[in-house]
Amino acid sequence: MATVPAGRDKYRSFLDDESDNVQWRHGGPPTYDVVNQLFEQGRTKEWEKGSLEEIVQNAIKTWEMELSHKVRLQDFKSINHEKFNLIVNGREGLKGEEALKMGSYNALLKNSLPKEFQYYKADEESFESSHEAFRSAFPRGFAWEVIHVYSGPPLISFKFRHWGIFEGPFKGHAPTGEKVEFYGIATVKV
Repeated sequence: MATVPAGRDKYRSFLDDESDNVQWRHGGPPTYDVVNQLFEQGRTKEWEKGSLEEIVQNAIKTWEMELSHKVRLQDFKSINHEKFNLIVNGREGLKGEEALKMGSYNALLKNSLPKEFQYYKADEESFESSHEAFRSAFPRGFAWEVIHVYSGPPLISFKFRHWGIFEGPFKGHAPTGEKVEFYGIATVKV
């Protein structure tokens, strides 16, 4: 593992070189030390520095950090503000401001299943309540890695893995200490 100066994050661009006028949701930039440790302990791939896989992995982590912790879209550096469109599972796309208002969990987990089959009901959650629910259930965070990149720019297609340890309560369910993980396929147009 590479040595990173204290307070720096080697996986999320722009976190350490932000200007003072960036508006952060909780008053300042987040720290990712705990989830980075989970990532290092549980990752299945270690990409060559500067490889497309590493660039994609770090770009997605940067975007997630911005969506979860920045208040204004104008402070995002990871997306084209005018062209950004988040489409999940064939749903109608969300522009940047819409995704920012909903929050990452609600934007990514919203679905059209009948309510009785929805374990997580994004329509009933606010940005704040969704983040609190997942922070509580996964106090060490939910790590993310690229498993495989299938195609390069301008349309990048890749497989990812997302995981965490269910160590806190979630919506009335007691923690089990079990690993929760899922795999997905995504595309990014650059």
